[in-house]
Amino acid sequence: MKPQKKYVDHKLHLYRAVAYTVMFLLSFLCLFFFYILIDNATHNNFDIQKGFQLLPGGSFLTNLKNTMNDANVPVLSGLRNSLIVAGCSAALSCYFSALTAYAIYAYDFKFKNAAFTIILLIMTMPMQVSALGFLRLMDNMHLTNTLWPLILPSIAAPTVFFFMKQYMDSSLPKELIEAARIDGSGEFHTFNVIILPILKPAVAVQAIFSFVGSWNNYFTPALIISDAKWKTVPILIAQLRGADFLKFDMGKVYMMIALAILPVIMVYLILSKYIVRGIALGSVKG
Repeated sequence: MKPQKKYVDHKLHLYRAVAYTVMFLLSFLCLFFFYILIDNATHNNFDIQKGFQLLPGGSFLTNLKNTMNDANVPVLSGLRNSLIVAGCSAALSCYFSALTAYAIYAYDFKFKNAAFTIILLIMTMPMQVSALGFLRLMDNMHLTNTLWPLILPSIAAPTVFFFMKQYMDSSLPKELIEAARIDGSGEFHTFNVIILPILKPAVAVQAIFSFVGSWNNYFTPALIISDAKWKTVPILIAQLRGADFLKFDMGKVYMMIALAILPVIMVYLILSKYIVRGIALGSVKG
């Protein structure tokens, strides 16, 4: 028995060593590219063109100053616009998707399954399919060169809805809703005061994903916005990269990208504790 137990313990230690090695390599690969970004942001254009340098350079403040003072690339207004769009999109998509999922989950009505299926079918349709019609509609409504076309469509977020619905199926007892109704609680009061706090892990997870998706969105803003004061960060980065050879500065490009990822990292650090919990609790029951 003892040799067999010793063999099992040795096998378990070997599996753990392999798992830790793989996790270390994956973590290194993920963090290394962030280091390359920050490292290149500290070098000037000439140093970057010579190739990757392991140690940071001394041009961080110069690149920051050049990026901030570039009249063709309004960095501060771009960050402001992206924060408004990403923050509002995350809030609207999470709230209204949770509200829609609550209606599908808590009520029994005719064509309930059909409504759920239609929402899932919408989730499979890429934005590019409806882009031309969307652009013409916004132009007819005189909403081009505004942030509204980037914010309002987030109210209908099928992916967020699906995650919220799966979370409710696995973690929200219907008896709680019935008890609230018996106590005289209204439907919106029940959702806002009782149900929404229970959904906090799922809301936090989807808020991160929605924020990052809106923050990194280039396709829709590029269609809608041409006025410099309403441009978002991805458009400004593309504008820097698309400069002619004489004005192209890799130091400014890397600095702009470094500034662009800071809000995303901050949002992730604030809400990251909910990711594993939310995904685990929102999984489908077996």
